[in-house]
Amino acid sequence: MAMAFAFCLLGGVVRMDGTLSPPPAAAYSIAVVSCAVLPLRHRAPLATMAATTAAGVLVPFLGLLLSPLIVAPAVIAAYSLTARTGRRAASAVVLTSVALLVASTPLLGALSWQDASRIAAVAAFPLMAGVVGHSVQDRRAYLAAVEERAVRAEQSRDGEVRRRVAEERLRIARELHDLVAHQITLANAQATVAAHLFDTRPEQTRKSLDELIETTGDALDGLRATVGLLRQSGDAGSDEPAPGLARLPVLVESFRRAGLEVAVDHEGTARPLPPGVDLTAYRIIQEALTNVTKHAGTGNARVRLAWRCDRVTITVADDGTGATTEPAPGYGLIGMRERATAVGGHLAAGRRPEGGFQVSTQLPAKATKVAGGVPNTVDAS
Repeated sequence: MAMAFAFCLLGGVVRMDGTLSPPPAAAYSIAVVSCAVLPLRHRAPLATMAATTAAGVLVPFLGLLLSPLIVAPAVIAAYSLTARTGRRAASAVVLTSVALLVASTPLLGALSWQDASRIAAVAAFPLMAGVVGHSVQDRRAYLAAVEERAVRAEQSRDGEVRRRVAEERLRIARELHDLVAHQITLANAQATVAAHLFDTRPEQTRKSLDELIETTGDALDGLRATVGLLRQSGDAGSDEPAPGLARLPVLVESFRRAGLEVAVDHEGTARPLPPGVDLTAYRIIQEALTNVTKHAGTGNARVRLAWRCDRVTITVADDGTGATTEPAPGYGLIGMRERATAVGGHLAAGRRPEGGFQVSTQLPAKATKVAGGVPNTVDAS
């Protein structure tokens, strides 16, 4: 503001006839009035622009020469207006330039080239200040947009990390549930048989205890492998391949040893499934048979695999009278549905009209695209 005041007084030194003299009282008045409103340019830029323009228009009527120096406050106001407001500022700056141009042009008499250049400068200076202010505004907007994009990108990365962590925790929870529930259920069934036959059939009891030792050993090996996988750094995987339908006979035999007779039927021609689908099919059959053992109240179950060109339908049914749904919150059925959905299939479970309970799932027999556009051919084990 002090510099604008000095420019105004310096502009008042030049008289209308081209001579130099100390600034008159009128020059001081113009400088005081036009500079006094400059502190308001940040809060009320349009009002400041109007006030400084009006002071500049009054300069010729006070006997002073209208020059770029004496309208310095109007130039500063034009810059502040365009740097802080929108496109409406352009109209105000143009009107300011037109008003100063009209005020500085004499109505009578010829113009010398010095007068013409002075008049052009008076009208052009606010326009140039407006252009500079608009450029500054664009630069600020660009930097703000870049900063906002950086913040959004960081938030997106954080959200993606949290999503992947949640998915990994859910995957680990499913694996541990399937492993522990299956092995502990078998161990409990074998221990129950051993306790029941302890007094009457010692040899059968010994066989059940041997099977119990084998089952608990398998459970410990599975837990050890899972914990070891979690302790590995990076993307290192387990040396043991993920279970699939190729191990279905071994799985069925483990249930038979625990006292559950399982019949397996195939319809159509069996063929290799994508790894993720193969693991999902195995885990769903495992969990469904585990639920039969724990809740169905029967010693029989049926597993049916119907092979089609683009899908395989797996059905696990029993004719028991118990409730095969697990107590709340029912993580077994939830986990089976999550597994089926993750590979692009779906699962249904409920009571059968003829009695018993049934779990049925349809899984893609070929690699498909699931949510996010990622093929379902890979499933970490």
